[in-house]
Amino acid sequence: MRTVPVLAAGADPDTVARAERAVAALPTLADVLAWGRAQEPPALVAEIVTQDEYTHDVLMPFGARHYLSFDTT
Repeated sequence: MRTVPVLAAGADPDTVARAERAVAALPTLADVLAWGRAQEPPALVAEIVTQDEYTHDVLMPFGARHYLSFDTT
């Protein structure tokens, strides 16, 4: 299984470590969406940003102050 990289801007090291653990086993968008629905409260897609006809960024909340951005192709 491939490793999902976590790049952080302005997040503290504990938050980055939590994000790394959370996304480590989420190689597909289907996995990401299932993970989000399983959170308490659910972490639903907040926004989908179209980059071009093939690439989209899927933004999901991560805690009260952060978001995860998943680059999909």
